[in-house]
Amino acid sequence: MYPPACIPACIPACIPQHVSPSMYPSMYPSMYPPACIPQHVSQHVSQHVSPSMYPSMYPQHVSQHVSPSMYPPACIPSMYPQHTKENKDDKLDVKETNVAGHGDKRFYRITLPTTLDAGKTVTVDVEAVYAHVLKPYPSEITQSEKQLVVLDTNLYFYSPYVTKSQTTVVTTTNSNIESYTKIKPVTQSDNVITYGPFEEKAPFSESQLRVHEENNSPFLTVTSMERVIEVSLWGNIAVEEHIDMKHTGATLKGPFSRFDYQRQQDGYASIKTFKTSLPASARDVYYRDEIGNISTSNMRELDESVDVELRPRFPLFGGWKTRYFLGYNVPSYEYLYYKGDHYALKLRFVDHIYDDMVIDEVQVKIILPEGSKNIELKVPFDVERRGDEIHYTYLDTLGRPVVVLNKHNLVEQHIQDFELHFTFQKHLLLQEPLLVVGVFYFLFLAVIIYVRLDFAITKDEAKESRMRVSSLIDEVQSAHDRRSALYQSYDDAINKFKSSKDVTAFSASRKKIDADYKQLTQQIQNLQTQLKAEGSEAAEKVAQLQRLDTLYKEQIGLAITAAEKLVSGKLNRQQYLDTQAATTAKCDDTYKEMESLRAAL
Repeated sequence: MYPPACIPACIPACIPQHVSPSMYPSMYPSMYPPACIPQHVSQHVSQHVSPSMYPSMYPQHVSQHVSPSMYPPACIPSMYPQHTKENKDDKLDVKETNVAGHGDKRFYRITLPTTLDAGKTVTVDVEAVYAHVLKPYPSEITQSEKQLVVLDTNLYFYSPYVTKSQTTVVTTTNSNIESYTKIKPVTQSDNVITYGPFEEKAPFSESQLRVHEENNSPFLTVTSMERVIEVSLWGNIAVEEHIDMKHTGATLKGPFSRFDYQRQQDGYASIKTFKTSLPASARDVYYRDEIGNISTSNMRELDESVDVELRPRFPLFGGWKTRYFLGYNVPSYEYLYYKGDHYALKLRFVDHIYDDMVIDEVQVKIILPEGSKNIELKVPFDVERRGDEIHYTYLDTLGRPVVVLNKHNLVEQHIQDFELHFTFQKHLLLQEPLLVVGVFYFLFLAVIIYVRLDFAITKDEAKESRMRVSSLIDEVQSAHDRRSALYQSYDDAINKFKSSKDVTAFSASRKKIDADYKQLTQQIQNLQTQLKAEGSEAAEKVAQLQRLDTLYKEQIGLAITAAEKLVSGKLNRQQYLDTQAATTAKCDDTYKEMESLRAAL
């Protein structure tokens, strides 16, 4: 790429701070901050600018390949894997610095792993990611129109050093290119535009490069996101994301017709679905919004991830927004490590939301167990840590510490792990179980004490008498129901006796039923006496019930006598049937009167 030794001179990044692309079109994705190169060393830069497939990003590589993919959010100054050609895994130290006279731009200093001697060369790959660089032009389109975007950038490699030779390659999404800057030498082949080589370019050279092309890639941007990570030492980590999403492409002009959308399959720049990748151990995944659960989603469990295909409630056109919640649980043993009372949480700062994602603003809240202390944070990139908060949930007394982290302009390269170290005394794990036991203990104790206390100033004798009468009546009704069941037992014994003609068995069965009947009748008699003592009118009704029972018992006695005569041959069958019909009729009438009287109690 270009030869150099890393000197403290530093690397300018062609990224204006707080400057719109319209004001300085030549600087935006201009190439990336160059590596520190001595002015006297010749350089060769091949710059490939590819506003191609991924509208949410604009990565640029300085090396033999430089591919700035494509578009949205504001310039992201973060620099990603810088490495030497000899070892692609080597990452060089990159720090932001200043250059006098260029305060509107950002510069970065890259430190080489070893000193570069005079006459030697080294190849350094630098990747920078830009967003919100491709602009829809026109800014409004109808439902059936295709989307056109314009890229304004710097044609030359923006460097503080002389560039001996440079080639810039722009790769578009397709071959439908409306127009492009024609600074010679330039060639076009299908969707690739090649500028250069340019020789002996002075430091800080600039010239506008403008490409206007068709691009129907999903211009999807997460405008705001809140990621809440709740850590439990009982084996689970809960993650929930609140995401505000917007289609930042060309705004939809005119009405939206779902009929035309489904019939003609137009809406080329609209977004129907997108895929989110979660950790492979994710479980209990849910996808909701303010209305409730969104059922239009599909989940696939792969070896290395859980892919969730999310479909919003409506397709997203330019300028349209949506908001949803996505949550899941992961086992803590995969992300939480401990030694004694020292714990370390290692988890992603953000998840993969969609391919080549762009997040304008994210807030990450990490809720630690109650009692966590000595909190130390290690992050792979700069974040803003605001004052920690306190979160209260079930059974908390002092509250749980919450680490709040904020960052702007994130892309896929920010999907990296952070580390959060803290101390926690293990005996505090018993705090909540003991608290539950204590609460229930004192609750039951309070109930026991309450029911045993009499808060009445004076006793209400009439009320107590009514309560006693009500209880006695309940007992009378219960005893009478059991006695009524014995009537059927008498009938069953008589019928069995007539068929078997076993006098001994009939006598034994009758004796047992008589004993139960006598006991229940005596019980009702005692209850009647108590009701009479309370002065209740129900005592007279119970007495009437007893008289009716006596009549019923007499009819049962007549039925038994007739059955004995039938078995012994003293009555013929017709005489027995006549006698049985008479006793049955009287029993039915008496039973109805007793039931009516019982209900009146």
